[in-house]
Amino acid sequence: MDVTQDFSLESDGDESLTLARYAEQAYLDYAVSVVRGRALPEVSDGQKPVQRRILYAMDAMGLGPAARPVKSARVVGDVLGKYHPHGDQAAYDAMVRMAQDFVLRYPLVDGQGNFGSRDGDNAAAMRYTEARLTPFSRLLLDELEEGTVDFIANYDGSQHEPVCLPARLPVMLLNGASGIAVGMATEIPSHNLHEIARACVALLKRPNLTDEALYALIPGPDFPGGGQIISSSEDIAQIYATGRGTIKARARWHFEDMARGQWQLVVTELPPGTSSQKVLETIEDATNPKPRAGKKTLSNEQQQTRALILGMLDTVRDESGRQAPVRLVFEPKTSRVDRDEFVNMLLVRTGLEGNVPINLVCIDTDGRPGQRSLRQVLESWLAFRSQTVTRRTRHRLDKVTDRIHILEGRSIVYLNVDEVIHTIREADEPRAALMLRFNLSERQADDILEMRLRQLARLEGIRIEQELDKRRDEQAQFQELLNNPEAFRRLIVREIEADAKQYGDARRTLIETASKAVLEAQVVDEPVTVVISQKGWLRVRQGHGHDAAQFSFKSGDGLYDVMECRSTEELIALSNTGRVYAVAVASLPSARGDGQPITSMITMEPGARIVHMLAGAPAQGVMLGVQAGYGFITRIQDLSTRQHAGKQFISLDKGDVLLKPLLLREGDHALALLSKKNKFLVVALNELKSLAGGGRGTILMGLDADDHLEQWAAVGPSGVAFRGVYRARDTTLVLDHEALDEYVGRRARKGKLLVVKVKQPSLWSTD
Repeated sequence: MDVTQDFSLESDGDESLTLARYAEQAYLDYAVSVVRGRALPEVSDGQKPVQRRILYAMDAMGLGPAARPVKSARVVGDVLGKYHPHGDQAAYDAMVRMAQDFVLRYPLVDGQGNFGSRDGDNAAAMRYTEARLTPFSRLLLDELEEGTVDFIANYDGSQHEPVCLPARLPVMLLNGASGIAVGMATEIPSHNLHEIARACVALLKRPNLTDEALYALIPGPDFPGGGQIISSSEDIAQIYATGRGTIKARARWHFEDMARGQWQLVVTELPPGTSSQKVLETIEDATNPKPRAGKKTLSNEQQQTRALILGMLDTVRDESGRQAPVRLVFEPKTSRVDRDEFVNMLLVRTGLEGNVPINLVCIDTDGRPGQRSLRQVLESWLAFRSQTVTRRTRHRLDKVTDRIHILEGRSIVYLNVDEVIHTIREADEPRAALMLRFNLSERQADDILEMRLRQLARLEGIRIEQELDKRRDEQAQFQELLNNPEAFRRLIVREIEADAKQYGDARRTLIETASKAVLEAQVVDEPVTVVISQKGWLRVRQGHGHDAAQFSFKSGDGLYDVMECRSTEELIALSNTGRVYAVAVASLPSARGDGQPITSMITMEPGARIVHMLAGAPAQGVMLGVQAGYGFITRIQDLSTRQHAGKQFISLDKGDVLLKPLLLREGDHALALLSKKNKFLVVALNELKSLAGGGRGTILMGLDADDHLEQWAAVGPSGVAFRGVYRARDTTLVLDHEALDEYVGRRARKGKLLVVKVKQPSLWSTD
């Protein structure tokens, strides 16, 4: 049933809206609501709506840094009742995050009680904890009542709330943010306040500041938990320029020498997303592994990892506490263990080193969500700050002007006290009489009528004149700021520098370029022979030149292939779905037994099966193709993958059957193709497509509807060979280049009928 035709929702008049259109519009409205109302922070104040409402509600409750903290449940209730009609747990979770110093670089809420831990422990219930604002939160709230931002009605119109907070620094970059919306996500790391402030000042003074100079001021993120960034400055600069990428981070540690030459490794800082508990769990899983789903025994990789860790690590202890937020102690098996190898093993196997994603997606000052570069974020915030300072200056100017207006009215009183008193006493309408007699405004007349008699003292008159002079000076200063862009810019610079001096601190995260830890097993480079059975059992034997007839197999199994390669190379397996898998030859079992099935070494998708295998040097050329006549050239290093579940490499249509991969030799220059109906075609290799990333390739040979490509072989200097039966005897017939010339053609041609003196010819490469 077509919903676009059979269902419609009627609207006013004769217009109607199809159900499909209605659903599309409703989902788009929902998506926009999630993007703007929940998931993404704004450049202006760096807050999501729930965070902004929590801060505003706490400020309205008088919970400043010097106030006595109140129960978190009271704050959550105020937030939900006035501004944020959603779940109480969601609001409390947001407040908890704002209080965690291991999550935010500069916490906004001062939490009293159990607010969780970096190991993943949950915070206590809101009825037990208490909260108030931190001094840092004043950067967001202090100018709220000075006309700096617009206010809107809350969800029921009973209250008003700010559209955004007048942040005096770019808090979004300082504390970072993360969130998942509909169709977009954000992952903004935290940064150091001093560095961000210096960058803002530099952009104010030199709007044409180069990217290189800007990134020199902000060398990289500054995580709450410290750690070390090992990515190069060029990589970080590229991420900041595009607004997206991944940086590499690792833990920080030191060695402690002990008695009798013993030593231990102590980790004191962890990278983002890692906790002491996660590290301990990783070690436990590696040293006491369980077979993977669907497997009965441990894989070679699990066994090797277990042996590696137990061979080097004796004990691990978590000594973290109040004095040391992070203190993980690793003791080696023996003091003779190489320290660098020990550290390298832990970095690779325990999560002490990892990747930190960066995705600078936010809502700009114009309300549009999108990805921004670091420069765009800073420039957008500076434009917002200029707008708030302008509004604040005008607000203050209006207040000063109003005060001057009042004081000028009062000065008239002191110059004409008796006459003012007489006018008030005799007039039926004192306000109108004062306005007419002394040329006053309604505001001035009302103020004079509300004055107390004691304010008519001579000393009070002197004070008014002094205040009037002071207010006129302030008026001139505010007007100068609005009229003089240079003075206005200097004011913003001074305020940024003052806030940086008051709230800034030293960088916690070390930025030092280093190579990513890679654990390479020491494998002796030697010739080996891989024996593959028809059912996919693998084993390896040292040396080359073995007689295949000597190998025995289980009942019902037989020889698939014997591959001579090196112990440092990889065995590549191809499934019937076009996925490729890689297994290190050095990890294969010895040929003394029956070996192990390939399925125990990889993770295959349901219903898939391995159909072909090959091995060789990384630069070895390989021809891949299907019986439908498509194919392409690639290399073994392109087929290699570190994923246990492999990677999709060959694009297959329904019913496609993979041909056995063809290893190309140095002297090969053409490809011989033989179809099921004995059509034969020789195509030059330089006509064929090379695909490093895989795919479907191009048409190798044109085929009839009831025909398919059945055999192929590489053409070397001596040509190709055909094996078959001639006069009841097994015969091998070699076609040299002169004989092959008759069958040479362009790619995608159908070829010619093969004429050879053997029956049931089998195509082979010579040489």
